[in-house]
Amino acid sequence: MDVLGLSEGELCRVLDVDALTLLSGKLEHRSELPILLDLLTEARERAGVKVLRRWVRATGPAGRPIDALLRRDFGAFEDASTELAKRGFVLRGGG
Repeated sequence: MDVLGLSEGELCRVLDVDALTLLSGKLEHRSELPILLDLLTEARERAGVKVLRRWVRATGPAGRPIDALLRRDFGAFEDASTELAKRGFVLRGGG
């Protein structure tokens, strides 16, 4: 939540849990959590938290990474984070 600057509601959607479950910390049954944490650890080491917070909401080649997370499309999020590792965080000027 902190690394990507997600709201509590966004994190609940990503993990498919209710707020009470999130607040209780009873997330061991969520198989996505360790995978997501591993992806974020690697990305944080390469890019840093400030970049990740901007990147997750920026539109990239395959859309916004936050949208992939909210759809629970972890494969697309992993692809986006791989692209971030390869290319870095690229900002393009608007029209």
